[in-house]
Amino acid sequence: MQEMLEVFLQDRDVVPVLKTDEICSACPNDQGGICETEEKVLRYDRAVLGAVGLSEGDRVSFRSFTAKVQEKIIAEGLREKICGDCQWNEICSRKQSRWESLTGFDYF
Repeated sequence: MQEMLEVFLQDRDVVPVLKTDEICSACPNDQGGICETEEKVLRYDRAVLGAVGLSEGDRVSFRSFTAKVQEKIIAEGLREKICGDCQWNEICSRKQSRWESLTGFDYF
């Protein structure tokens, strides 16, 4: 994950996909390119893309993507609705967004 964070901080373009990807490769739920919780993850991914107005395969800078997430999901209070049943929900609900300082949004 640290490797992916370094890539993100370079503001490279990202291309959302609705399947396992580079981020998933370090996850223990990734079993040879198949996610053990695939249905739940697909629900999260579809909800995020819909909320920010993107589609699978769209190319967007990481900074632009995080700005959209901050504006359309975090600031609107939709994080809990989209991924509140995630096993990491408690951690996310207590932490300020990691990307807030990159996007210029200050909603917290």
